[in-house]
Amino acid sequence: MSFFRVLLSRRHARLATILAVVTLTLNGCAGLFGGDPLRVNVAGIEPVDGQGLEMRFNVKLRVQNPNESAVNFDGVSLSLELNGKPFASGVSDQGGTVPRFGETVVNVPLTVPAFAAVRQAFAFASATQSGQIPYILRGKLAGGLTSTTRFVDQGTLSLPALGMALP
Repeated sequence: MSFFRVLLSRRHARLATILAVVTLTLNGCAGLFGGDPLRVNVAGIEPVDGQGLEMRFNVKLRVQNPNESAVNFDGVSLSLELNGKPFASGVSDQGGTVPRFGETVVNVPLTVPAFAAVRQAFAFASATQSGQIPYILRGKLAGGLTSTTRFVDQGTLSLPALGMALP
């Protein structure tokens, strides 16, 4: 029985060694070819026609490349959470290139399903007096196996106080 334990422990040791070498090699390659991360910000939001009760928006993302080489991309994905709950999502097969030390604007259609809009309307009605709604925008700028860039933007949206008279 102890012979099998020794054999298994050697096999685990070899597997751990192989995984460590692969991990260090991949990290080394990323350091050689990598650079600063792309910066992605929302540049604008425009309403567009939806189907039925859903709402749709065209989100414009400004993608900035602070690196010495151009970055190619082929697809974008976005998801938006409000109050910790899924609110909207969208994808685009738009492709292009962000030039070295340059920027480009990418358009992504974002869809708000009817039930998500109703759920958030009730949440807004029962929101605290602060009028602050937390949001998280997650996205992915696809560029193949090694150059996919994920990004997250989060903060709070301020709602105007309802029912208060202006002086």
